[in-house]
Amino acid sequence: MSKSKILFMMTGSIACYKACQVISRLVQSNCDVQVVASASALQFVGNATLEGLIGKPVVSDLYAPGNVMDHIHLMRWADVVLVAPATANFINKAAQGTADDLVHTLFLAHDFKKPFLVAPAMNSHMYLHPVTQRSLKALKDMGVQILDTAAGILACGEEGWGRLLDPDLILKYTLDAIQSLPEKYETTFPIVPVKAFERIKVLVTAGGTQEPIDTVRTITNLSSGRTGIFIAEALRDLGFDVTLVKSHSAAKGSSGLKSESFVTFKSLDEKLHALLSQQEFTHVIHTAAVSDFSVESIEVGGKSLKPFEVKKISSDSDTMNIRLRRNHKIVDKLREYSKNKDLQVIAFKLTSHASEDERKTAVAKLFAGSKADYVVHNDLSEIDIVKRTHRFTFIGKDGSQDRCETLEQLTEEIIQSLIPKDIL
Repeated sequence: MSKSKILFMMTGSIACYKACQVISRLVQSNCDVQVVASASALQFVGNATLEGLIGKPVVSDLYAPGNVMDHIHLMRWADVVLVAPATANFINKAAQGTADDLVHTLFLAHDFKKPFLVAPAMNSHMYLHPVTQRSLKALKDMGVQILDTAAGILACGEEGWGRLLDPDLILKYTLDAIQSLPEKYETTFPIVPVKAFERIKVLVTAGGTQEPIDTVRTITNLSSGRTGIFIAEALRDLGFDVTLVKSHSAAKGSSGLKSESFVTFKSLDEKLHALLSQQEFTHVIHTAAVSDFSVESIEVGGKSLKPFEVKKISSDSDTMNIRLRRNHKIVDKLREYSKNKDLQVIAFKLTSHASEDERKTAVAKLFAGSKADYVVHNDLSEIDIVKRTHRFTFIGKDGSQDRCETLEQLTEEIIQSLIPKDIL
């Protein structure tokens, strides 16, 4: 199981030393913690301390070379976001939408699909000030979880509200937030420098075509589109420019993605031709299950009909003969359609209870026809529809092969294949 990912933001308060206890406990709880510290936070606790706790560099500069998109990538990477300690400055500026440093820009990049926790720490007069109280209410109304401060002796020597919540309680609330996350596929996607994405524009296809017999009946396949949607969403979450083309009956998902839909072979073919010829895509990940045949005509009671000539063929008919016509292979035409003739193609091949030789032959045929850069192969015998488990083989045109036991592993292989080798 992969670690839960915590984005831990620190702002400038004497309570930073207590926040270090929370960081340490989160790491001990098998969390992957990334610390983002404001410039003022680093006046109270040093880079060396924080890096020693999490085992990776601390992020603090909004404009650091190669990391200017951290405010997007880090927010998409994180499962839970925690600000501790959160100063009056952070709270009031966040409520107003001010984004003049990294921590506030990160807040504006949050989409509120994930928990965002804020643990205030300040003098009691600052905490009880009407401006701060209005800001706390505004943040709560947005969906931020405020970890209310404790009363006690403050660093200034006064007694009252504003003291940072006990580290054990902050830890508990954070771990509770992790447990409250909806079920999702476990991922271990890395944070990749922004320069890795500058030249990458990806088109992903997902789901199965439907070939109409009449206005009710179709010839289709078992594809749910889940694999393609998962890959597209993972790429989106890492900051790639992704367009998803999915069947109208595909599994739910794809929130926040640029997407187009298709029903038939013809509509998918036309959609891909239009998109590829008009936009500069660098990669196509073609997971869609495309019909090899479309319905040409139907014969009922000795009478030949074209699809849709009748709204619904009567169930009283004794026989129905369907004549099919062969479709061309869309995957073989992707580069022909593409404005970018250096288009990289990842094709998918499903076999059914095939022998090892039959699998090799099918993959070789796909490589030959499509000139794909990679082929992802799986066999129906290795798919458990109930448990939603797959086994994939990620095959390069150079003959390299990587066995992937999960969809997450496959997606990570795909991600590595997209990033230019000079970036890795």
